Amino acid sequence: MASLNDIRSTFLTYFEQNGHRVVDSSPLVPRNDPTLMFVNSGMVQFKNLFTGVEHRDYNRATTAQKCVRAGGKHNDLDNVGYTARHHTFFEMLGNFSFGDYFKDQAIHFAWELLTRDFAIPADKLLVTVYHTDDEAAAIWKKVAGLPDERIIRIPTSDNFWQMGPTGPCGPCTEIFYDHGEHIPGGPPGSPDEDGDRFIEIWNLVFMQNEQFEDGSMRALDMQSIDTGMGLERIGALLQGKHDNYDTDLMRALIEASAHATSADPDGAGNVHHRVIADHLRSTSFLIADGVMPSNEGRGYVLRRIMRRAMRHAHLLGAQDPVMHRLVPELVRQMGQAYPELGRAQVLIEDTLLTEETRFKATLDRGLKLLDEELAALPDQGDLPGATAFKLYDTYGFPLDLTQDALREKGRAVDVAGFDAAMAEQKAKARAAWAGSGEAADATIWYDIAEAHGATEFLGYDTEHAEGQVIAIVADGAETDVARAGDSVQIVVNQTPFYAEAGGQVGDAGLIRTETGNARVTDTRKVAGVFLHHAEVEDGEIRRGQGAELAVDHLRRTAIRANHSATHLLHEALRQELGEHVAQRGSLNAPDRLRFDFSHSSALTRQQLDNVAMEVNAYIRQNAPVETRIMTPDEAREIGAQALFGEKYGDEVRVVSMGRAATGKGTDGQTYSIELCGGTHVRRTGDIGLCVILGDSASSAGVRRVEALTGKAAFAHLEAEARRLSEVAAVLKTQPADLVDRVRALAEERKALASEVAQLRRELAMAGGGNQAEEKPKEINGVAFISQSLSGVSGRDLPPLIDEHKARIGSGAVLLIADVEGKAAVAAGVTDDLTGRLSAVDMVRAAVAELGGKGGGGRPDLAQGGGKDAANAAAAIAAVETLIGG
Repeated sequence: MASLNDIRSTFLTYFEQNGHRVVDSSPLVPRNDPTLMFVNSGMVQFKNLFTGVEHRDYNRATTAQKCVRAGGKHNDLDNVGYTARHHTFFEMLGNFSFGDYFKDQAIHFAWELLTRDFAIPADKLLVTVYHTDDEAAAIWKKVAGLPDERIIRIPTSDNFWQMGPTGPCGPCTEIFYDHGEHIPGGPPGSPDEDGDRFIEIWNLVFMQNEQFEDGSMRALDMQSIDTGMGLERIGALLQGKHDNYDTDLMRALIEASAHATSADPDGAGNVHHRVIADHLRSTSFLIADGVMPSNEGRGYVLRRIMRRAMRHAHLLGAQDPVMHRLVPELVRQMGQAYPELGRAQVLIEDTLLTEETRFKATLDRGLKLLDEELAALPDQGDLPGATAFKLYDTYGFPLDLTQDALREKGRAVDVAGFDAAMAEQKAKARAAWAGSGEAADATIWYDIAEAHGATEFLGYDTEHAEGQVIAIVADGAETDVARAGDSVQIVVNQTPFYAEAGGQVGDAGLIRTETGNARVTDTRKVAGVFLHHAEVEDGEIRRGQGAELAVDHLRRTAIRANHSATHLLHEALRQELGEHVAQRGSLNAPDRLRFDFSHSSALTRQQLDNVAMEVNAYIRQNAPVETRIMTPDEAREIGAQALFGEKYGDEVRVVSMGRAATGKGTDGQTYSIELCGGTHVRRTGDIGLCVILGDSASSAGVRRVEALTGKAAFAHLEAEARRLSEVAAVLKTQPADLVDRVRALAEERKALASEVAQLRRELAMAGGGNQAEEKPKEINGVAFISQSLSGVSGRDLPPLIDEHKARIGSGAVLLIADVEGKAAVAAGVTDDLTGRLSAVDMVRAAVAELGGKGGGGRPDLAQGGGKDAANAAAAIAAVETLIGG
């Protein structure tokens, strides 16, 4: 019996031998179709090739595409486990032609593969065609020899495919397998077509037309082929099964579930095993592709799937978490075809264990509440909507999980009451938010959030994506269109642009639509809505348009490097200064980083050097930067540092980097672990280099370090080296000898300054500088010398005072120096006269005449200053009056 792995391989090999490029499955999160929550068919990754927007070096392709249908329009969640062919995760086998072959070759390939390579009896197959597609019907007759009764014409949209209301479209032909008369059901198009006798196994789409808004069509210039065949369905058929869950792969997962729960795989709980097996695949592949459980968007859908599986494990009697124990079997079954499973195995196991541990803590209380409420209801009565909402709001039970639990009891939920309770909570939240101090007109963002939901952020693993413009806001009001020159805020349903948070600045870049281009200058977030602040550069941007979003790669790269370096810097400061160091603010911009931290004193040069050396050592280590999702308490238990000013919910992103002999984390060897929602480099080596510019005071008890990384750091060092070379050239020495040369010049300058000061004093003592009085004047029995000097500074006056005092033996001295129009004043009194005359009083009397205030010193020597040296004579006269008493 061929395994599903064999069947997948046979399919891909067949088309590869027929000139098709084997293309890897795209991730489950679509980057080029904003209307989809998850990739749900093989053609999604080729959409732009079909429309001609993108061109590649091949025009034939074949894939085995991962698909998830568990949210939005394509939601099979409620049926999973209860039917034979519904899944949240499935694989779509497909072959594609982009303007190469068309109907005849596509039909030939399908018929040959099914009847020759897969050896399906031709008499068991029949097909449908669109009722007007005579060409396809004729080809089926020619290639397969099918009679008219086995070529069924279908006049409905079931056999006419459209990408959307407008755009590429065309008829399709579906291939069915007849399981035989013993199975109830009729052929497609008949009243009994919903039975299980005739099962569709392959759909071939002939993309031949373009649909316009007025309903008209024209033939496409490039006619193409898009096919899809579910691996699970064809696998069940080729393995002689009538139920997808009986295939080898699904059976292996079911038995792993049975082993982990000690419950019979085919007993009364077989539906539970089926749900667990299916949901194990979807949750594991979603986590491997970067989706993490959360309370909104794709993360919320993931959490719903996880919790649904976990509740079924609970119903099987599992007392401990189960899902993470099944991951190794999934990797064994599918890891060769999808190596991303193996690469992400640890992350998948950790995420499932964390989520199930948390959910089990509330599951018992929630189910007890449900049983109590049901016991109080009349038989078969619906569960009140308010109770269902309490389960959702308090215990984290999505509505569909409660409905699933009631389904087994033959009960239902008052959905209208649930919706009313939800609306009431939103109204209360809106009122609380509006009163939180935000600007009055900011309520518009809450309206948008309520109408469209939070923006889905894709930027952790991509810088390019497609989105749909859901709102345009100009001057505080919504508008349908923004034209060239307009400054607006653009809201899309999903974006790779990071919104300013946690010290990291918002992204910039471009938004392009079919009709215009806008340059994004900043990205902010309000009420979960990402606001792209943009200038429309040309054309116009309209609400409802599809948009291509591209983050400025070089700018984001620099920001990531600075943000990751901040984490290393934080830990290096803790290692150097002590455990008291905690983040008190930060800025991670494209050109620099700034980090504020608790510390009371300035850092020494040696401390800064030690920190810089340690940061750069971990940069050179080039260790991977890892991100995990966990609760804040779990993060703190492994030593994660919380960032100042951040508000944390039920779960956080924990960023780890660097390997240390003695560190933190579950292995005790992680250097830096922090709670952080920002974007980061993939490896520490991507930072390149970190240069610390210096440290300064930010506020009381808080220091600030500024630094550069990457190209900015290199440019800084290059500029520093250039300046050193220029200075060395001026001083006629080598950069290596510059310190000695500057030190020698400083000593020489000091000696010259001392010599100049001595010459000035000698000049002044010799009577230079406009001497007002050459000999002491006798005033009230006191010998008094006064001089008005130029060419000397204020600091030259005290030594001159001392020399005059020594010369006269007993008396008082007043010196006034003209320093560029301002006056410097000094007064001195010999020791024998300080009892009757104070130098301080003399200075104050002089300063008052010179336009100054105060003055001070000792009774024997005092100094002061004034604004106007031209009044020196008046100042001397005032002091003479003071002495004359």
